[in-house]
Amino acid sequence: MAVVWDMSQWTRTDSLQPTVRSSGTLITTGTRTIMYGRQAGGANQSVLNGASNGAANSGGGGGALGHDKLKIGFCTDLDKSVLVNNFEKRGWHQVNGDDDWHFYWAGVQTCRNIFSVDSGYRMHDNQMINHFPNHYELSRKDLLVKNIKRYRKDLERDGNPLAEKTESNNSSGTRYLYLDFVPTTFVLPADYNMFVEEYRKFPLSTWIMKPCGKSQGAGIFLINKLSKLKKWSREAKGPFHPQIAKESYVISRYIDNPLLIGGKKFDLRLYVLVASFRPLKAYLFKQGFCRFCTVKYDTSVTELDNMYVHLTNVSVQKHGGEYNTLHGGKWSVQNLALYLEGTRGKEVTDRLFGAISWLIVHSLRAVAPVMASDRHCFECYGYDIIIDNALKPWLVEVNASPSLTSTTVNDRILKYKLIDNILSVVLPPDGVPDVRWNKVPSADALGNFELLIDEELAAQDEQHQNSSSNAHSKTSKMGSRWK
Repeated sequence: MAVVWDMSQWTRTDSLQPTVRSSGTLITTGTRTIMYGRQAGGANQSVLNGASNGAANSGGGGGALGHDKLKIGFCTDLDKSVLVNNFEKRGWHQVNGDDDWHFYWAGVQTCRNIFSVDSGYRMHDNQMINHFPNHYELSRKDLLVKNIKRYRKDLERDGNPLAEKTESNNSSGTRYLYLDFVPTTFVLPADYNMFVEEYRKFPLSTWIMKPCGKSQGAGIFLINKLSKLKKWSREAKGPFHPQIAKESYVISRYIDNPLLIGGKKFDLRLYVLVASFRPLKAYLFKQGFCRFCTVKYDTSVTELDNMYVHLTNVSVQKHGGEYNTLHGGKWSVQNLALYLEGTRGKEVTDRLFGAISWLIVHSLRAVAPVMASDRHCFECYGYDIIIDNALKPWLVEVNASPSLTSTTVNDRILKYKLIDNILSVVLPPDGVPDVRWNKVPSADALGNFELLIDEELAAQDEQHQNSSSNAHSKTSKMGSRWK
């Protein structure tokens, strides 16, 4: 299944990956349904114009929003210059959460409080917030795995070809041919017996333990023996670790054959903006980056506890003696693409980036049915992806609050641009938050984002295509009468 990408812009120009329609019953190999990398302003501009005009006429979107220009008040729980500078350059003024705000860049706890039934808070049409009420369905490690497993089972039950299986090389039985993008994972303590059963089939395998509700590498460790897990379990139940005993963990098969560059392990941090879950509207930021370990990769038992070898988190690596403060152990995704094209070839590099988009879209599809898709909300997720030495991408985890801390000059520039582009995509053309807007940004508003999927536009495209086909069919039949 070859794919073609223009890596200079990281824009996919064709898609031969199979995909599923919103009905969950049809596979298509074109760009009509999923539209990876489609520029919202090219061949489909007529659809966009029609949608925008309709929204403007109904009081949402465009320049005729049906309200006078508001003086926008913003709130933020994060004292980050990349946020405040972007807000202030738009002429917005900062207010407190108790004041009348229009745009809130909130922490997850504030978001929970606002959407809590007990709070009684009701947002008006000119308010937006940067989290969906139950964003954790995607960002909690245990819930992410649960939702992806359910998604695959639902497709399988419906007889959808996307759920096709094939023989597995490194685990028992079979694996999903198209949806095998998450390492074999169990939730502990609930799935302990199932994990032990799987482990005993491959007793030399290495597994990685992560607490479900933590980030930045906290509480993570590797095991290659059941005795180590049992020892941890005993200690967790002791009087000195009451908090561990109450926590759920995920244990995943460790990707022990990662792609190495300069002998070092790395992962990808990609930013994915979701404007809506129903219909699903998602965008990929083209300026993602690689995060490198500071110590060369080593699979020996003696290095199993060395997190500078195994964990790519900057929050971990910055404490290592080999950490470089100039580049922060980071590499742009464009540099990665050029490196891979030079060492592996363009075709396989294009296929890799196509598989990454495929992975992101279907992880979002997996959680869409259970997400509370409030029109006041949008969210920027930080996707962490590991590439193995066969150039297969694996989804490691998704962060609901990716760090906006800048560790280098380039980091600061990237994150400033990220926030600027997010605002351009989620706000109507006049820059005033309005939930009545149809959330169809112009091509210029996308900035460094590219469209991954817009189910609403896809449905309009399909309807337009069907109408054209029907009209052509009627014309042909009329013509045949006169022959």
